[in-house]
Amino acid sequence: MTSFRSDKSDPVTSKAQLVAALESGSKPKDQWRIGTEHEKFSYNKSDFKPLTYEGPSGIRAFLEGMQRFGWEPVTEGENLIALKQDDKGSISLEPGGQVELSGAPLGDVHQTCNEVMEHLTQVKEVNDDLGIGMLGLGFTPDWRREDIHWMPKGRYKIMREYMPKVGTMGIDMMTRTCTVQVNLDYASETDMVKKLRVSLALQPVATALWANSPFTEGKPNGFLSHRGNIWQHTDAARTGQLPFAFEDGMGFERYVDYLLDVPMYFVYRDGYIDASGQSFRDYMNGTLPALPGEVPTIADWFDHMSTAFPEARIKNYIELRGADAGPWGRLCGLPAFWTGLLYDTEALDGAWDLVKEWTAEDRDKLYLDVPTRALNSEVRGRSVQEIAKAALDLSEIGLKNRARLDDAGNDETGFLRPLRGIADAGVTPAERMLDLYHGPWEGDVRKAYIEFSY
Repeated sequence: MTSFRSDKSDPVTSKAQLVAALESGSKPKDQWRIGTEHEKFSYNKSDFKPLTYEGPSGIRAFLEGMQRFGWEPVTEGENLIALKQDDKGSISLEPGGQVELSGAPLGDVHQTCNEVMEHLTQVKEVNDDLGIGMLGLGFTPDWRREDIHWMPKGRYKIMREYMPKVGTMGIDMMTRTCTVQVNLDYASETDMVKKLRVSLALQPVATALWANSPFTEGKPNGFLSHRGNIWQHTDAARTGQLPFAFEDGMGFERYVDYLLDVPMYFVYRDGYIDASGQSFRDYMNGTLPALPGEVPTIADWFDHMSTAFPEARIKNYIELRGADAGPWGRLCGLPAFWTGLLYDTEALDGAWDLVKEWTAEDRDKLYLDVPTRALNSEVRGRSVQEIAKAALDLSEIGLKNRARLDDAGNDETGFLRPLRGIADAGVTPAERMLDLYHGPWEGDVRKAYIEFSY
């Protein structure tokens, strides 16, 4: 998405600079864009085991293979850790070898879906050459923690050592989950606040519609979105619902205050320096234990912003983070759902009317209930299934009002069809998988690799 119009090496000498970094995301409606990110599990087709980094069929070989399509290498030391391409975004690695496409900022959902399909077509060509596959679920169906090979990125080593100090499932979040998320723009501080509130309130509805992670180590785990459950046990200081966003006085400065209270992970100076658990406020005062006497740069601030993981977060755009990964149709459905709700005034007003009476307790209970009960969860006497239908109606209105047509004259509402099917039936993807597990799969979750790979 957009970048801050400042030299990233500028020293941070005041909180006003940090507020300005967020405010710089404000832009007129005709410049709003859509950025989609999605992750998938990489595995060896011969035994469904996770890939190593090295080796003839490893992650490094996959990244090298993708360079035939014009992707340029990004290295950390001697390790190839990512790919980039002008106007195409980037391909990066999550800690357990999950492969992520961070797409380019695009003008409509048609372009976003074409981007996803082009990427998956390229991935399949390389995968076929290497004998590997990519699986689209929210949580790995059968891998244990000890089965997974860590990717050689410095920040992941720091996070790996810090996570067990602040939660019970941070390692699982890093290595055994996959998500799809969308990045959207805002026009002003007022617009940001309204979009953030709607996004946070309705994020559990998205978690329910995309719920796709019912297995752990080969067995049902009691959840429909185990990925959603894992985030609730990762690190309370940097995850969750942001109740302050609904309070009077919410704005860019209030969000900066929140970020300043999120403990740091690292500082990057020709390599990653462990600053885990330390305070960005101390850093601004020149008293950071990891770098005594130094003050942060704007680049350090952007790095720090990326280490807060609420269900919806602000960088200099809004990032909506609450959905399990899944098949290509739902990868296209997520940007459609949120674009319809947030990029049209009528739809956004309607979405706010849907959630504005909810209390902090209502929102928190919904957030906690949805990983288990999904569409059967309730808030104020209404089921999430009912709320999902209403949200989809509003999103459809928003997409129709946008009237962004493809070459065949179709608007963006068609991308909502897979979600309509889920909401109307009241059956999540996870529940359909559980039916397969107890039926045709005969208790063998490895069948998921056959049915849900790209």
